[in-house]
Amino acid sequence: MSLIITGILILQAEGFNISKSTWIDRLRFRRISKSDLIWSIIGLILVGIISGIVMKGLQLIIGEFNHSPVFMSFEPLSKGRYWLLLIWLPYWILNILGEEFLWRGAMLPRQEIAFGKYAWIIHGTGWGLFHITFGWQLLITLIPLIYIQSYVVQKKKNSWIGVIMHGGLNGPSFIAICFGLI
Repeated sequence: MSLIITGILILQAEGFNISKSTWIDRLRFRRISKSDLIWSIIGLILVGIISGIVMKGLQLIIGEFNHSPVFMSFEPLSKGRYWLLLIWLPYWILNILGEEFLWRGAMLPRQEIAFGKYAWIIHGTGWGLFHITFGWQLLITLIPLIYIQSYVVQKKKNSWIGVIMHGGLNGPSFIAICFGLI
């Protein structure tokens, strides 16, 4: 929720009100085109492949390690605890929408004005630093997502691509962890 509030404060400082035109024109939450969807899927596939290579490379270099910080680790869900997924769902939605509202909607368009075609590099670096509290192991495995997603959203000028890519990676990964698949 704090990310959404921060995004709203940024918009208000720029003189924008929350309206349909602000949502579409300033924040770039535009209707998804077939091309946007294709770029989202290709981006997700690339993120998955490159992240897998990075994780295997790290295992070869430093041995087995936990990609998640201790405060995020938990045992897979057991029978009688699946209801926790119902609690997780609104958190997941607010987390993804909050980050995308702030990072891809409010910040990236302004960074494009300042840094032009290289804004996605600056943007991805900032987004990575935002995630540094999760530990270096997870941050390294996120590098493909933070740069590929930033590039694709900048190229296509549609923040929904960020929602698709971020949610498409984060949600299934969490579900897989919950059921002990990874």
